[in-house]
Amino acid sequence: MTLIAFMQAQNCSNFPGSWRHPEAIPDFLTADHYVRIARTLEEGKFHLAFFDDRLAMPDIYGDDYRTTVKYGIRAVKLDLIPLLTAMGMATRHLGLGGTYSTTYYEPFHVARTFATLDLMVGGRAAWNVVTSLNDSEALNMGQTQHPPHDLRYDRADEFIECVLGHWNSWEDDALVVDRRNGGIFADPDKVHRLDHQGRFFRSRGPFTVPRSPQGQPVVIQAGQSGRGKQFAARWGELVFAAYKSMASGQAQYKDLKAAIAAAGRNPDHVRIAPPVYAVVGETREIAREKEAFLRTLAQPEDSLSLLGEILNFDFSKHAMDEPIGDAELAGISGQQALRDRVVQASGKANPTPQDFVTHSKRGTIHEMPVFCGTAADVADEMEAWYQAEACDGFVVAATHRPGAYEDFTRYVVPELQRRGVFHKEYAGTTLRENLGLPKAVAKGAPRRSL
Repeated sequence: MTLIAFMQAQNCSNFPGSWRHPEAIPDFLTADHYVRIARTLEEGKFHLAFFDDRLAMPDIYGDDYRTTVKYGIRAVKLDLIPLLTAMGMATRHLGLGGTYSTTYYEPFHVARTFATLDLMVGGRAAWNVVTSLNDSEALNMGQTQHPPHDLRYDRADEFIECVLGHWNSWEDDALVVDRRNGGIFADPDKVHRLDHQGRFFRSRGPFTVPRSPQGQPVVIQAGQSGRGKQFAARWGELVFAAYKSMASGQAQYKDLKAAIAAAGRNPDHVRIAPPVYAVVGETREIAREKEAFLRTLAQPEDSLSLLGEILNFDFSKHAMDEPIGDAELAGISGQQALRDRVVQASGKANPTPQDFVTHSKRGTIHEMPVFCGTAADVADEMEAWYQAEACDGFVVAATHRPGAYEDFTRYVVPELQRRGVFHKEYAGTTLRENLGLPKAVAKGAPRRSL
């Protein structure tokens, strides 16, 4: 079973009310906060600590940021690379993944950033490929409007081709570093220009970062729409898939594995993991009390602000019980898979803002499945999903930091290990080794022309 910690470089976890928890330690602006979590995760033999990210604070609801700032609704967003580096220096085996956008960065920049991180942490880095979500991000990055959904994925396809081309441009044995016999640093016949010329990008090369012990960073993807799933099937090595139940997970898991095979890739070389919350207590009663308390931390503003952010839509223009028109629904350019789930779950062609709050559960711990109970209860749920081929593992989100990770490591991990469904020791030193993925072997940079 693969275990990933779902991290946020901000004032709260995925659960925006987590900062209000009395056990949340408010040192999120320090390296010590993230180093402490990294060491806890490595003690629990987690495969990866993964950071989600956005390039703007939520400010679409009411076209204002004041609610976000006032209630701390993911208002702080730090750059990921310094945090990942600090965590990498404090650990030896834990994988370290970060999100960088294909919409607002350049391929060479992303390729160099993650290749360098991969070297600095000994082959434990991963890049989460996203197309960004909303106009607020566009405005922060010098654009006036976020590009349409499918166009973003067309750009992302070429973006990742370019990044992989740069990563492949140094062959595995290109470095010689022979100071005596001729003073040869590297074999120039094993370092290649990319000369990429495509619809969206031009990037010449040669790339400036040699390969890491795992070859190149692991590629993470989380596309949920039809176009997003196609992208994940083509490129993802670790895929985050949002499931509402084990039964729906089984169907989606089977469908995605088939799509991976149809794309000409080995499905066994792709790990699929849904995000979940785990609320664990010494008894079921204690765990239920914890879950009930967590529900009290959520504010209505949390849901409306975060729905606006992820859908690129201002819900303040409608009364809570007012149906949203066809044209407005079709014009949602953010996470269209969430829009489609709400339409399906509500049974309405034109759901209301209240339907979006009710059926998305955005801003609450019930936005994703919650495994609640004793360590044995939580392990039962995880083992059932895993054995039923609904997933290859889980992305464990925190109800509060750092305590939720510490509780999971202290209670649930030993129970999973006792059952033989989770490793007791890391398989190797690189992320690919620990995920059971083959080392990425350089093929020489391909050339693409218009």
